[in-house]
Amino acid sequence: MRLPLHVRWNTTATYIALLAASFAIALVFSFNFGEPLDNAAYDEMFKSFHTVPSQPEALVLAIDELTLADCGGIRGIRKPLAAGLRILKDSGAQAVVVDVILADRGEPDQDAALSSALHATPRLVISTEAADQGREWQDPRPEFTASAVLASALAEPDYRGVTRAILLDNVALNAGRLRERRWALSLEAYRVSRGATLRESVAFAGLNGGLARDDLQLGDVSIPVQIRNGRRLMRVRYLPPGVEPPLLSLKRLIDDPALARQAAGKVVFIGLTVQNADARDRLFTPVGRLPGINIHVAAFETIAHQMFLKDVDPYWQYFIAIGLLVAIGLAFRYLPGWWAYLAGAALLVLAVLIPYLFFLNLRVFPFATSASVAWLGFLTAASYYHLVVRRNLRIEQTSRERYQQAMHFVTHEMRTPLSAIQGSSELISRYALPEEKRKQIAEVINSESKRLARMVEIFLNVERLTAGQMELKQELIPVAEMLQVCVTRVRPLAERKHIGVSLEPVSAGIILTGDRELMEYACYNLLTNAVKYSPQRTQVTASAWRDDALIRIAVKDQGIGMDQKEVKQIFQKFYRTRKAEESGEAGTGIGLSIVQQIVEQHGGRIEVSSRPGAGSCFVLVMPARAAAPVPATARHN
Repeated sequence: MRLPLHVRWNTTATYIALLAASFAIALVFSFNFGEPLDNAAYDEMFKSFHTVPSQPEALVLAIDELTLADCGGIRGIRKPLAAGLRILKDSGAQAVVVDVILADRGEPDQDAALSSALHATPRLVISTEAADQGREWQDPRPEFTASAVLASALAEPDYRGVTRAILLDNVALNAGRLRERRWALSLEAYRVSRGATLRESVAFAGLNGGLARDDLQLGDVSIPVQIRNGRRLMRVRYLPPGVEPPLLSLKRLIDDPALARQAAGKVVFIGLTVQNADARDRLFTPVGRLPGINIHVAAFETIAHQMFLKDVDPYWQYFIAIGLLVAIGLAFRYLPGWWAYLAGAALLVLAVLIPYLFFLNLRVFPFATSASVAWLGFLTAASYYHLVVRRNLRIEQTSRERYQQAMHFVTHEMRTPLSAIQGSSELISRYALPEEKRKQIAEVINSESKRLARMVEIFLNVERLTAGQMELKQELIPVAEMLQVCVTRVRPLAERKHIGVSLEPVSAGIILTGDRELMEYACYNLLTNAVKYSPQRTQVTASAWRDDALIRIAVKDQGIGMDQKEVKQIFQKFYRTRKAEESGEAGTGIGLSIVQQIVEQHGGRIEVSSRPGAGSCFVLVMPARAAAPVPATARHN
């Protein structure tokens, strides 16, 4: 069944509004609560994406358990560190990065040996940390840094302590109490090893402290940068689990200096790899817990092989999210039945896969954005689709019931005039009747056909009013005149059963406003019912009176009556009381339903009082119309 145009427009507008609301809610959710989902998806993608650089650019010279056992612990590390640096001096390493805290004074002979080795090491980078909650640089001792580049070894764990990005630069106070910026260890390692020049543009932050782009140019390499709260970040491309960076134990290098050939052409990172040497130096990452030196090596390899992970522009995020929502909305709007649900499920799978497809192309797409928009859009569209389908089924069922009611009405209410027309036409056609008789029969046919036409018109008008397809007429209806017409029409039926029908005096000032034909039908139906279900030689009385702002029209009989249970059901379509069915009178139980619709369309109600065997009284309670003022000339007359 096709709905009216205005209904379809309202349905579509509501559908679009609900989908737009679901989109807004999904975005608010992803912005405020989506970060854990984004991070979890990001970590899983790292574990399943197994791409390894063919030629690593870095070598880890590990201060491992073997080294610490030989030198007596971390406090004795300066002697083997100096020995390792002397061996690496002529190894052909592109640069040497020392990620060891050298801020404290050690044994004089060890400090002197280490200072000499550091000064002799070309292209040297030494790590430094920002102490006092990041406000002041904790530099190595001055004798160690004469020929070295100082770099920040600060990572940037998130609120859950997982390091997915490094801080590319940091600003703190130096020994001269001046603010000094230092670049990340991995970035300086690449710059020193290549002799590259670092160029930067003015950093800026995104809306509401979010992410923005401000790429750094390091030689011929462009580093995509995130700006979060004014700080430059670079996502680290970690190697998948089980793929370790090239590693050489410092103790083994000292024992076998020939191993130094492994450092040729590489950037050597020296740092702790011991499991429990310093809990602060082992951080959680997407691929597990790693020593700090491994994080710096992964960041260096990211720069050296240009394996940068770039965040998708926010406009692409919104565009794809809107595309998913529109596709889901169209699927449930135009695809039938299970095809809509299958298409919606396929789009949900696509929403989950989109971040991974971007990740395969080294782009980071927020998982929460696509997933929340798709899921909430799916639930909204599916729920609305389900409700609309159910509503359309109800509308179709109602339409079918109305059609059946119309058929019952035709067979019941129109049987009498049709029989009269049929019988009269047969008399004219079969017999040679006198002209006067033919004229009388023709008048009967004309009268009954007009009556039939009025009945059809009344029924159609009631249906249109109920469906909201036509407006109620606003005519002045003198109640006394209307009731007199109805009583006159019903008297022939009453006389056949020897039932008296009387109309109590009604004031001429009682006037209704509405459709006269419909109100006449309602009153006539009540009168015919009273006559049909009353025994012979009883009385039916019609009356009307004004009760404050209401007009009451009553039809009272002395018929079979009803109990209270039946009174509550008599206005249901097709319902007939047990005694009505036993009376032998023809009926379908639709008349009172039509009467109720007419009265309610006029803003009134029906009150019924009845007792079995004692008759019934139906009262139409209608809103009164103020009486029109009587002209002065009429008053004087």
